[in-house]
Amino acid sequence: MKTLRRLPSLVVALTVGAASPALAQRTPSTVQTVTRPVNLSLESYQLDNGLNVILSRDTSVPVVAVNIWYHVGSANEEPGRTGFAHLFEHMMFQGSRNVGENEHFRLIEEAGGDLNGSTTSDRTNYFEAVPSNFLERVLWQESDRMGFLLSAMTQEKLDNQRSVVQNERRQNYDNAPYGLAYETMLAAIYPPDHPYSWPTIGSLTDLEAASLEDVQAFFRRYYAPNNASLVIVGDFEPDQTRAWVERYFGGIPAGPPIVRPSPAPVRLNGEKKVVLEDRVQLPRVTISWVTPAFFQPDDADLDFVGSILGGGRSSRLYQRLVYEDQIAQSVSASQQSRPLGSLFAVTVTARPGVDLSRIVAVVDEEIAKLRSEPPTDREVRAALNNFEAGFIQGMQTALGRADQINMYATYTGDPAFIERDYARYAAITPASVHAAVQRYLTNDRVVLSVVPEEQTNLQAMDSSISPLVTR
Repeated sequence: MKTLRRLPSLVVALTVGAASPALAQRTPSTVQTVTRPVNLSLESYQLDNGLNVILSRDTSVPVVAVNIWYHVGSANEEPGRTGFAHLFEHMMFQGSRNVGENEHFRLIEEAGGDLNGSTTSDRTNYFEAVPSNFLERVLWQESDRMGFLLSAMTQEKLDNQRSVVQNERRQNYDNAPYGLAYETMLAAIYPPDHPYSWPTIGSLTDLEAASLEDVQAFFRRYYAPNNASLVIVGDFEPDQTRAWVERYFGGIPAGPPIVRPSPAPVRLNGEKKVVLEDRVQLPRVTISWVTPAFFQPDDADLDFVGSILGGGRSSRLYQRLVYEDQIAQSVSASQQSRPLGSLFAVTVTARPGVDLSRIVAVVDEEIAKLRSEPPTDREVRAALNNFEAGFIQGMQTALGRADQINMYATYTGDPAFIERDYARYAAITPASVHAAVQRYLTNDRVVLSVVPEEQTNLQAMDSSISPLVTR
């Protein structure tokens, strides 16, 4: 069994070029207490280089989670240069100045910890959960790749990870059943230059065109402390943790100011119908509407609309399509909230041979009922109960809490926004749900039919007036 290198030697290696604690200034701390729907104590402050730091202590178990959000995702890319944010997530695990290739995983896992990263359209995160006595190790590793990644980046590493991502694209998108459905839907809703018009993974052509210089420029622009938020949750000693944060992150220079994407609002005029022939057994239809951005008015109400229409077996669409009419295999409906604008989507997988026009007709009937008459108090209460249960379940672990706190810190500027977030759901009424349905679930929408190859007769459209998309 291999033994870990002693932590002090690693710490010494990292401090080369870093500022001393005395030079790493920070703004005065803001201490906030959250009481609903969970109890949290938060301390937040900012280093001189712009790094936002949030601490939330919980000594119930000897575990600590470290979560870093970089405020960059596929929405920060440009047409012809897509997939960079996700590709860079992979590059961040290929070693930095003081952490060798594949060492990031080894050092955390041999300490008994978990780690990973993920990319969305609007952020990239990296997270670890370790026994409390390994907190310093995690902090210097994260700071090493924030401050000293470029010196270890090589063409060979880029080529290797480019190949990994391209294979991921082929496996999960190009060659997967229904794999191109979401990408086709995005292209039908958004204009080509809109930052949400392409999927996070990007295109094979764009990935192939990415040069080492492109990737290095992406790092310099976005992977800087002034574009990041560091959250530490769990069993730690506050004074020591603040000193470590200042020691390892304080000397990393700030990057250039970030210009956030600000596309014009998207509006659909009427109904657009698209059909995608795919190597699938069952036809599937997705109906999408443009809806308000994350945390904007009606965003929370539309979450409840999703629960009422397609949130489980007791929902209206599931009862009607699966149990009563028996023409569908599965049903889902949800508000897909994002900072630059959201989508509300209903997706139904039909039973074999069922014409998707029948599915859409039933969906329209059920939406019409919800447009003409508010949901019941019981339906709204059930939606709130489901929201609370899911919310609290996600906050049970230090990793879950850290990610939720970082989401609020990044998107709202307030890590304690959890109370206000809970309040907007608790304030929902049948009348407010009814108003949201009337306002947004209109005929201005995109209807995507995914049908088995050579079975376009099952599509929810008249093929004589709609474009045909094939794969």
